[in-house]
Amino acid sequence: MIAFNQKFTTALPIIEKIQAAGFEAYFVGGCVRDALLNKEINDVDIATSAFPAEVKKIFPKTIDVGIEHGTVMVLSKDDSYEVTTFRTESTYQDFRRPDQVVFVRSLEEDLKRRDFTVNALAMNQEGQVIDYFDGVNDLKRGLIKAVGSPEERFFEDALRMMRGVRFVSQLDFIMDNETENAIHKHHALLENIAVERIQVEFMKLLLGRGRQKALKAFIQTELYRYCPGLSLYKNELESFAALEGRIPTRLAAWTMLLFMLRKSEDEVETFLREWKCSKKELQRVKTAYVALQQRIEEPLNRLSLYQSGYEIALEVEYMLPFFNRESDTAYLEELNASLPIKSKHEIVVSGHDLLQQFDAKPGKWLGEALDKIETAILLGEVANERVQLINWADSHLEKNRGN
Repeated sequence: MIAFNQKFTTALPIIEKIQAAGFEAYFVGGCVRDALLNKEINDVDIATSAFPAEVKKIFPKTIDVGIEHGTVMVLSKDDSYEVTTFRTESTYQDFRRPDQVVFVRSLEEDLKRRDFTVNALAMNQEGQVIDYFDGVNDLKRGLIKAVGSPEERFFEDALRMMRGVRFVSQLDFIMDNETENAIHKHHALLENIAVERIQVEFMKLLLGRGRQKALKAFIQTELYRYCPGLSLYKNELESFAALEGRIPTRLAAWTMLLFMLRKSEDEVETFLREWKCSKKELQRVKTAYVALQQRIEEPLNRLSLYQSGYEIALEVEYMLPFFNRESDTAYLEELNASLPIKSKHEIVVSGHDLLQQFDAKPGKWLGEALDKIETAILLGEVANERVQLINWADSHLEKNRGN
């Protein structure tokens, strides 16, 4: 029996209303698993014997978010809930999507198609857990085990292999031997899955508390061979897996991985593009990677801190213990406070000022001149004051201005 928290209590009227209409309805999947583990629950999923059209008749406000797969979003006051019809699935031609979805009235048939036993759990309105596949016992043992035949589950959806090692990390569990052997046997199926979907699971793996053993399973099953830019880096991945500690953020995960792979700065963008990272994330990781490489050797100076930005530099400090280096956030804070400028916009002279001072025409020289002024300010060669900057420019940029 599970004691309901607020998420379950708030959603309970949805289940009660479906039952009052003569159908079955249960909380299912990850929310039940997490409740049994006393973990925080973000969302609840509801499964029902009512078909989508029947669900829409019960509730006045609904949205067809995935009705072809049996999912209807029910709007209730300020909340919304995804209600999915019990279903079974036919063959999978592309190792990802079923050729046909068949709605059924049986909860057991619905749970039978799910990936792992710890996710194939249901709970009724009284808090009683329905467990057809020994998932509760696997939770107690800390075991990730496929429902039924692991080979069948992975042929249905090859992404489940990545989800398996991700759950090892996220829940800090171990993987069932038969399940792991099936992943090793069929790891090549992963090449049928879109990189974007693999990236989601890979990142959750890297950020989990069981990252070390999950990465070992990721390597041993050879899943890494079908992930962008990793196929030739088994030894480096093993070294990455050996790093002690929990990685705190996506930025740290990508940056540390690149560092362990010994990628050159020129290779970073290609690697992250292959992983379908956003432009914003790509730029942030590139910046952090440069800063980490320098920080491993020596403390950042004003210029390098300015170039990375305080936020990214602080994250780099938190990465240092992974590489047996001491972080020094106090020094970083003092250095940041001492910066004469935090961005180029704070420089008190502009390109227009230089054009007037030199009576020159715009050109490439102007951007280069402003870059040199920016660097001189940061290195303490000149104060960020208009007269001093004009005088400095007049003496240092004499040969570089264009007419």
